[in-house]
Amino acid sequence: MTVFRLGLAAALMVAGPVFAQDEQVRYSDAPIANCLAAAETPEAMRACVGLAAAQCVDASDYGSTTIGMMECAEKETAFWDGRLNETYKAMMARAKKADAMNEGDPRIVEKIADSLRDMQRAWIPYRDATCTFAYSTGMGGTIAQTITSNCQLDMTAEQYIYLEGAWPSY
Repeated sequence: MTVFRLGLAAALMVAGPVFAQDEQVRYSDAPIANCLAAAETPEAMRACVGLAAAQCVDASDYGSTTIGMMECAEKETAFWDGRLNETYKAMMARAKKADAMNEGDPRIVEKIADSLRDMQRAWIPYRDATCTFAYSTGMGGTIAQTITSNCQLDMTAEQYIYLEGAWPSY
């Protein structure tokens, strides 16, 4: 019995790094980046949402676990969130410049920068409340966490797509 335990312990020590390595998702932003590079319309951009997460889920056994699916969705959400933040910052700089150019114009009743900031600030609790509702539909099961991760992904990507086309340059 002692020899068996020692053999088992030795086997686990050798296999430990293999098990640990398998408990990671294999994620890449490339599927979304490539898709977005070819997308010319908001509809085409929407077709890019979830591509990296789906490939991540399929890339390893761990990716197809509940935790793996959540991690894949969270990694893709981070991609979209980065794009959203970059777009928001660029729009805010443009809005402040436009507001400064229109300072004193009596026809301007609302500053663009203020309305952009207010819209984005209102969107954040809307996203959170929407995803909390989505979570509740999972009724406490493990699927609820996956539903929430996917909700965050979808809503963040959608907000980026909206902002990206919200104020066209002329």
